[in-house]
Amino acid sequence: MTENSAPEPREPTLTIAQVAETTGLSPDTLRYYERSGLIQRVGRTTGNQRRYAAADLAWLEFLLRLRETGMSIADMQHFARLRAAGGGTIADRLSMLRVHRSDLATRISRLRANAAALDEKIHHYEQVLAEQPEKDGSGYPKPSTA
Repeated sequence: MTENSAPEPREPTLTIAQVAETTGLSPDTLRYYERSGLIQRVGRTTGNQRRYAAADLAWLEFLLRLRETGMSIADMQHFARLRAAGGGTIADRLSMLRVHRSDLATRISRLRANAAALDEKIHHYEQVLAEQPEKDGSGYPKPSTA
């Protein structure tokens, strides 16, 4: 840096508490993600406090999507290792995501079929209840007012 040049602006960073609040992950989970290789070692202050950059947050959000869609921790770790290895692993990462997306589509189809079956059963029980005579508090049918 020369006398007349301004220092380069630093990217704003977030504390572990801020990232926990933003992502819904606990600080312990964030530390686990780092220890287990899901996220690379994040930047640190001179006091050794974690400081997360925007890229760290974007990666965490992607990991959360993988987790929410049912990817195993082991597969997420494998994907993270491939990502850390660089551009030469893009084909492998793409393959992993395609397989995961296919598995997700199968699970979604099953969930839709199960939801439809539940809807049918709910409708059936609603009809059964609608056809039953009203009961008083004792469990006996209410006397007819006709």
